[in-house]
Amino acid sequence: MNSEYTINPLTASSSDLEKEQAAEILNLAFRRHWPGSWETIEEGREEVAEMLAEDRILLAALLPDGQVIGWIGGIPEYDGNVWELHPLAVHPDFQLLGIGRALVAAFEAEVRKRGGLTIQLGTDDEDGSTSLSNTDLYEDTYRKMAELENYTDHPVTFYQRLGYKLIGVMPDANGIGKPDLIMGKRLS
Repeated sequence: MNSEYTINPLTASSSDLEKEQAAEILNLAFRRHWPGSWETIEEGREEVAEMLAEDRILLAALLPDGQVIGWIGGIPEYDGNVWELHPLAVHPDFQLLGIGRALVAAFEAEVRKRGGLTIQLGTDDEDGSTSLSNTDLYEDTYRKMAELENYTDHPVTFYQRLGYKLIGVMPDANGIGKPDLIMGKRLS
């Protein structure tokens, strides 16, 4: 599949169509597990606009005809030593084809180029997809993290396969029993 798309930066000077497609993908890709995220196209447009800031990273997977089929963003933190991977979204029609993996690899390369040492991300569990939801994470936190189970197809397993480790949790980030799983990876 990799020969059928390219990964390129989206910038403020990218076409309005590319930006609109990126906004639509947020709504479509997050609908299943995170229905409150980017519910409207306007919310998607605002997120894309924020990610187009010069100090941020926005990389898109594009078909030969220019259609955006996925994208990844990054926000510098800690003077650029750490980058937050936010967000990663692949159009549902193109998921499970390696595009997310390719976007993460391209993102990691760009972060290295900018001198970044670590990437961190949060992956919310709002729908009971992991053993860290619907439990009191203020008790036996480390044991519960070590015994993490993925009940459905929560992205935590995708990131683990790419070398990301569970480095923390934010209990109740999205309401009682709905944590944000914090993952990280050292770039070497």
